[in-house]
Amino acid sequence: MAVSAQQVKELRELTGVGMMDCKKALEETGGDMEAAVDWLRTRGLAKAAKKAGRVAAEGLVGVSIDGTRGAIVEVNSETDFVARNDQFQTIVGNIAKLALDANGDVSKLSEMPYPGSGRSASAELTDAIAKIGENMNLRRTGTLTVKDGVIGSYVHNSVAPGLGKLGVIVGLESTGDKAALNALGKQLAMHIANTKPLSVSPDDIDQDVVARERAIFTEQARESGKPDAVIEKMIEGRVRKFYEEVTLLSQVFVIDGETKIADVVKNAEKDVGAPIKVTGFVAYALGEGIAKEETDFAAEVAATAGVK
Repeated sequence: MAVSAQQVKELRELTGVGMMDCKKALEETGGDMEAAVDWLRTRGLAKAAKKAGRVAAEGLVGVSIDGTRGAIVEVNSETDFVARNDQFQTIVGNIAKLALDANGDVSKLSEMPYPGSGRSASAELTDAIAKIGENMNLRRTGTLTVKDGVIGSYVHNSVAPGLGKLGVIVGLESTGDKAALNALGKQLAMHIANTKPLSVSPDDIDQDVVARERAIFTEQARESGKPDAVIEKMIEGRVRKFYEEVTLLSQVFVIDGETKIADVVKNAEKDVGAPIKVTGFVAYALGEGIAKEETDFAAEVAATAGVK
């Protein structure tokens, strides 16, 4: 099939691989971008593909914590200017609080009554669009609850309390000291923001993701030409390494660079005074996975001014 220059450019930005190899990968996979990334990785050409894609949308990520409950939302806008708008910040903050009762259901959250307006959350956003003059949308939401413990949180590039470009909430179940538990929760949330794990442990990782990685490892191992018994050990070794890299408890703590998170949690039990269980986490980076249309700003200004 014919591959467009734009497709080649996008794949190159995702993987950092040369243009000709990107063109070949797209031709071999019928233009399927994800399959092309895997094709390149199988051949060792794209060792660390940027799975999230280009960060495109603007707006804010909002985090709200209420005792043993935590919620996170992403509300998008067209430009970064809106993220600095007081009205927009207030709306995102209020929607994050509403999200505590939405159980991660964005449709339910959209229809919940917005405080003090008599409108739904989605209608409040529609009203703000008319006033601010820019399109906005409530993209996603997630929640965490623990029976006894805390919800730790961290917001990166914060523009106001609980509002920023990247947000993380993490659940810690424990009967121990809540102040010490909160301190641990913030550290773990900061770690998650930095390393972007896929799950807490190998037990709760998406098996489709594991199957995809195993297929790539298998193809790579077979190309070595070694005996089947050796190939199988190679595959299992790479799968174990994959788990260590993408599951929270197996990762090395970014703050000290040497202790595994599982041991960080175990060591913290002395200060907390009780066992600790990491129950889950939700992390949102603003605009991840949304492709942004590239525009020529100078040309737009010239067109607006009537200059040819």
